[in-house]
Amino acid sequence: MKKLLLLFMACASTYMVSAQVKTPQPSPFSKLEQKVGLTDVTLEYSRPSVKDRKVFGDLVPFEKLWRTGANKNTVITFSTDATVFGSKLKAGSYAIFTKPGKTAWEVYFYGDTENWGTPQKWDDSKVMAMGEVPSHPVPFNVETFTLDINNITNSSATIDLIWEKTYLGIPFTVPTDDAVLASINDALNGTPTANDYFYSALYYLQESKDINQAKEWVDKAVEMTSGEPKFWILRQQSLIHAKAGDTEGAIAAAKASLEHAEKAGNDDYVKMNKDSLKEWGAM
Repeated sequence: MKKLLLLFMACASTYMVSAQVKTPQPSPFSKLEQKVGLTDVTLEYSRPSVKDRKVFGDLVPFEKLWRTGANKNTVITFSTDATVFGSKLKAGSYAIFTKPGKTAWEVYFYGDTENWGTPQKWDDSKVMAMGEVPSHPVPFNVETFTLDINNITNSSATIDLIWEKTYLGIPFTVPTDDAVLASINDALNGTPTANDYFYSALYYLQESKDINQAKEWVDKAVEMTSGEPKFWILRQQSLIHAKAGDTEGAIAAAKASLEHAEKAGNDDYVKMNKDSLKEWGAM
């Protein structure tokens, strides 16, 4: 009996040592990953909620440095160089600090990311970029602090902040064009495939570059495609021809794309091609 009692006490003692209370965090951690062009952008931050409080101008005072979230400072990481407020940031991680105002906020990208809240001693030499962005009222309440990346193009986006009834967007750019042009040059001066020609032409179309060059490349891609050309390739060929002023070529490519899209049962491409053919006077 004594041995059983000792065994029970040992087990209970072990349980009490190893047991841990787990409760939800009041400001849960969030991690957002977004591709912008060829750049991986990551946001890591904690998300406080309003909880019936007045936030800006009270809980978060105006004209005072803020960690831009809760707990550890908010961190953004770029996999390539980026440009913010005209300042070039090297690939890496930066803390985002803000100073809220009634109509505009100051925004700082800070080189030291290991701060719980704001730095105990602010170091101007660690400010890698700074600028001011307008804040905008929103006609509804956003309960939980939210950061997002929106307005995405091949070379730019905005870091969007929205909480309570306030929104602001922080613009940045990434050097996608230089990287893509170097990639196109390398591929087309080697042994290019149909895909190399197609995606080169598509990029030129998207970025409003030399449309005649794009036309030459997309025609080469269609010519090199084994079997029947895919309806999505023919669709882009029609758009490139149209932008180059070759309406006859655009109509021919759109009709071919329409035919293959109907066979594939792709209603989206059927509609897009019919809309274009109507616009070009072919239906």
